[in-house]
This record gives sequence, C-alpha cells and structure tokens, in this order.
Amino acid sequence: MTSADEPTADARPDPFSRRREVAATSARSLLVTVLGEIVLPRGTPVWTQTVVDVLGLVGVEEKSARQALARTAADGMLVSERVGRRVRWDLTAWGHGLLTEGAARIYAHGRAREAWDGRWLVVVASVPEQQRAQRHRLRTRLAWAGLGSPATGMWVSPDTARLDEVRDVLGEVGPADAHVLTGEYHGGLSAEELATRAWDLADLAARYAGFVERFADLAPADDAATLAAQIRLVDAWRRFPFLDPGLPDALLPGAWVGHRAAEVFHGRHDAWAAGSLRAAGDLGL
Repeated sequence: MTSADEPTADARPDPFSRRREVAATSARSLLVTVLGEIVLPRGTPVWTQTVVDVLGLVGVEEKSARQALARTAADGMLVSERVGRRVRWDLTAWGHGLLTEGAARIYAHGRAREAWDGRWLVVVASVPEQQRAQRHRLRTRLAWAGLGSPATGMWVSPDTARLDEVRDVLGEVGPADAHVLTGEYHGGLSAEELATRAWDLADLAARYAGFVERFADLAPADDAATLAAQIRLVDAWRRFPFLDPGLPDALLPGAWVGHRAAEVFHGRHDAWAAGSLRAAGDLGL
C-alpha cells in the first residue's frame, strides 16, 4: 500500500461528528454512500476511474470526486495502492467497521417497532461550559444513540435496551458528573408532550415528507439512471437513523409520515437493486 498507515484511535476524526458532517449532500457524502452501498458488499478494491465514473452519474465532477477520495483516505477510511499507472482503493479495517455499523442501522431503520412498556431511560449529565468539545461530543454521541434532550443536562429515550450503549458513551466521553436511571415518568407532562420537548418531531416529519415527495414516484429510465437513483436514495435515507430516535407509535403523532417514508425507501431500494447491479457491473464494479 502506498498510503500512510491507518491513524491511531486518538488521531482519527470522530466518526459520530463525521455522520453530522456528511448529513448534507456533498461529494464526500455521496462517496461514503457508494462505499457503503457498492464497495463494502463487493469486498474488493476499486479503481479511481471507476469511482469517478459512478459519482459522475450523480453529478459529481471528476476533480471533486478525486478530492473526496483523497480526503476520505486522509481521514483513515481508505487506503490506496498503485498498480502501474493506475490507483485502486480499499477500505481500511476501521472504515470497514464504520460502514458495516452504518449499513446495519440504515437498512434496519423504519422496520416494525416493538410495543412500548412505558419505561424511560434517563441520563442526567453535567459538563462545564468551558469544555465545549466534550459537551458537543456528549450531545452528538447520545443523539446517535437515540436520546433526546427535553431539558438542559437531561437526555431521555423510551428504549431502555440502550442502557449498555449509553454506559459506553459516558465511559468514552467521561463527563465528571453523570447519572443514569430507568423507570416510569410521573412529571407534569404527558408521555407525548415529553417526546415533543425532547425531539423536534415537526422538523423530522417535514424531512420525511420531502423524502417521500422526492422518491415515491421516481421511475429511472435505464440501468445507469437506476444506479444514480439508488445512490441518491440511500444518501438521503442514511441521515434518518441519526435524526429519528425510532420512537414507539404511542409517542408519535397519528398517521406518522415516517412509516410511509420507510415503505418508500425499502420498496424503491428493492425494486432498483437489479438495475443498479447491472449498471455497476458495466462500470467495472
């Protein structure tokens, strides 16, 4: 391999901050989608020109595609190998693990949810104002774990099975003063009102509605257009596991548009799979 060794754990960029960074569509976010959707399952290196050609289908110019490859490699997700005059790229062990975790969340998101038993997981943690990096990391990690914040220094989730994950987060981030408990809520709000305070469900509903409008009736004309549509579909959907805490139906507004969005994602993804594979094969993947 011609690239530098993988960065140490301390030197790597925070993957949870990365998830926030790539939430908006960009050359890098589209590249990460291609890596997770096509390169990860394939399990073999991919040539630079192949990546450029695939990203070109979704409107990414060659210069931007090459820059995205270089920056993603600098972050530790990819390594390069020169073969004659050409260069091919492979996932690092860290990149493979990161994308595998992300893929599991992406494709599980929106599936059937278990009935809620009425119990909450509650975290109360205090981080001094001057420790802004630690405060940001704690908020980001707990949000990725599905927790919302109804009040300063307090995070909640109706999924008590996330207890071990929350303990891991607190152990890694290390706030000096943190308390975790599970149980029923007996405050002055209803369970639905508490959920509304903890998560911006109106904004989430608007995002889901936009997703449905964009993809529900999309009909690609050929295999290349199908691959482009599949990449954009997954790139748009993969931010929802971060934004959506996966609340039980008992805490959601009636006729929740997220259910329709999940039907669109899984239905379109399955319907476009064959055409996407043919187009990827035509491009050398």
